[in-house]
Amino acid sequence: MNKRLVHEDEQTWYIVCLVTSILIYVSLIISIIGIVYIGIGLVAALVMHGLMVAGIRSSGVKLSERQFPQIYERVQALCREMGVVQVPDVYIIQSGGVLNAFATRFSGRNFVVLYSDIVELIMQGDEEELNFVIAHELAHIQRKHVSKFVLVFPAMWIPFIGKAYSRACEFTCDRIATAYTGNAEAAVHALTILAAGKQLYRKVNINEFLDQSYQERGFFVAWYELISTHPPLPKRIGEVLHFHSNPQLFGYDSHTFEARDTSGMTSQL
Repeated sequence: MNKRLVHEDEQTWYIVCLVTSILIYVSLIISIIGIVYIGIGLVAALVMHGLMVAGIRSSGVKLSERQFPQIYERVQALCREMGVVQVPDVYIIQSGGVLNAFATRFSGRNFVVLYSDIVELIMQGDEEELNFVIAHELAHIQRKHVSKFVLVFPAMWIPFIGKAYSRACEFTCDRIATAYTGNAEAAVHALTILAAGKQLYRKVNINEFLDQSYQERGFFVAWYELISTHPPLPKRIGEVLHFHSNPQLFGYDSHTFEARDTSGMTSQL
């Protein structure tokens, strides 16, 4: 994988989270009661995560050659292209209208979960948008974000530090997904779908949506961004357009875009 696809902040925040977590682990291990807390915490996290995965495996629809073969084959192809050796088990679950997907890992196996409303994109002719969503989740596996979570788990509970790392990871996965699908327009559409839905996204003015991230400012907006695991969608779209050198894709002025980007559109936390 091209290292340029990794967001500039990801490694920095990973090191900060790792060092912070090691210090927390060491401080707890020094005291006997701390070891007990670590043990209880790890067991509780393992049990809760195991139950969540069990629910997905028992009630979700698993992709295979005979179950949604078109999507299954695309997952296989993307894994080969992205160098993901262990092809994850992919499940579709009903989401009550929520548009989302996520990757996880349990007992040495990787899983990708696609919410049903996202999968329905393929039924309305938006195969490329679905490809981006799948590639984004595979990028988390490729970058071992899920595996690293155990190492940085304590830091994830510290305000601002863990969330900053998480946001950098999301930027990285957007870059990787766009690079491997080779379709920046579909990437922008997929991210816009998360904001406006499967039907209305076609009517969203992308320029206005990007400008919105500069107009909607203030203390609470900034605070919300700092405690969020994902960057605001306009910033994710701006990052895709800027990184893939295609700000004119939707008629966005490249000089204006670059000027605004340096003021904090993509990498400021």
